[in-house]
Amino acid sequence: MGARSSATRPRAVGRAAGLGLGGATLLMLLSGCSIEDWGSAFGHFGWPSNGITLQAHEMYDLWIASVIAALVVGFGVWGLIFWCVIRYRKRGEELPVQTRFNMPMEILYTVTPVLIVSVLFYYTAIVQTNVDKLSKNPDQVVEVVAFKWNWQFNYRDGMGEEANTVASTVGSSDVIPILVLPVGQKIRFEETSKDVIHSFWVPEMLFKRDVFPGSVRNVFEVTLDKEGRYVGRCAELCGTYHAFMNFELVTVTPQEFDTFLDAKKDGKTTQEALTAIGEEPYATTTSPFNTRRQAHSWNQSENVAAGK
Repeated sequence: MGARSSATRPRAVGRAAGLGLGGATLLMLLSGCSIEDWGSAFGHFGWPSNGITLQAHEMYDLWIASVIAALVVGFGVWGLIFWCVIRYRKRGEELPVQTRFNMPMEILYTVTPVLIVSVLFYYTAIVQTNVDKLSKNPDQVVEVVAFKWNWQFNYRDGMGEEANTVASTVGSSDVIPILVLPVGQKIRFEETSKDVIHSFWVPEMLFKRDVFPGSVRNVFEVTLDKEGRYVGRCAELCGTYHAFMNFELVTVTPQEFDTFLDAKKDGKTTQEALTAIGEEPYATTTSPFNTRRQAHSWNQSENVAAGK
């Protein structure tokens, strides 16, 4: 009996020391690293890290925290699995003691998942509410009009279809359309399409927002917090030249935006208005694609003439 106790004690001490060391390491890691540190250390777990809106930052924090929680749970489960494999491996022909249930353990693995899901649901609901929140008096209203295969951005004097367009930018096959917006203000987007479903997407700003034809207007708001130039795309397969449907977002100070908008109202082109605030007149993050439409039409004509 004494020999058995002395043999069991080192194993128990070793298990306790291992659990203590693992718990201390986990606490040290969690307390010493912020959300940003964890994201940077692991490549942001696949999420765009250079967000330019308050909404993008909230979604990024939620994503990183959720992945960390999933990893903690995963390592805990894997640890228990390996511990059971080692602790209860076969040591002879004697049948282990059989137990019908373990009430504390059953309560633990029932309550813990409920708590985890509840916490994740709570923070997800908060972030989702903030991302979808609409204000009664946005600072700027932009109507996004999509068509095959380009964009039109209308600066409006109010909300809804009844508002008036005070300035507009339209893209073409030769010129990438540029959307100029101020930082630090609430920007309301009202999207509509002239033909099929398109999708308005600037990766650093927010997730893609579908643009529907007809009377459906997809409305959302963001608050930009970083100046710069960012490529935008259509993220919905909308036809032959879908891949060519790019635009550029230029974020500037409120004062520069007012100067830009005044220049547009005075009849200047988007390029002239951009030059007036010291910005490059044409897109720098993307360039017009060679649509090959003329060559395509010429080849079609040849084939028709040849009877092909």
